[in-house]
Amino acid sequence: MARSAGVTVSAADAPVFAALGDETRLRLVSRLCRDGPASIARLTAGFPITRQAITKHLRVMEEAGLVRSTPHGRELVWELQQQRLADARRQLETISAQWDETLDRLKGFVEADAEDAVTAASAETRGSRRRVSRRRRSARNR
Repeated sequence: MARSAGVTVSAADAPVFAALGDETRLRLVSRLCRDGPASIARLTAGFPITRQAITKHLRVMEEAGLVRSTPHGRELVWELQQQRLADARRQLETISAQWDETLDRLKGFVEADAEDAVTAASAETRGSRRRVSRRRRSARNR
């Protein structure tokens, strides 16, 4: 388990990101965000896959804590778990901030290294000029 900026990231969080890594499940999350709780019949409308396939995707998301189902009569109504999605968003923001910090440090290192190289090249050029000038004077004095 890693902890940074008040956000704990653990192996238990992996199923959330795995669940969100599938296009169909992302579309289901989007639909549940937009339309609110929905039955399988409503969720499958417009999807080119079967109700059984949608149910399997919803079960993966349920195991990850992203959705929950509630029986309503003979149907299950699926609802997005906003808190779990918000937790995942915070984790991604933390990771993004860490990457930004790392890239800023790398940029500083590269720029400092480039500046050192320019300074060294300039000093080397001045040294070469002095050697050439000494050789010319030496050649004239002969």
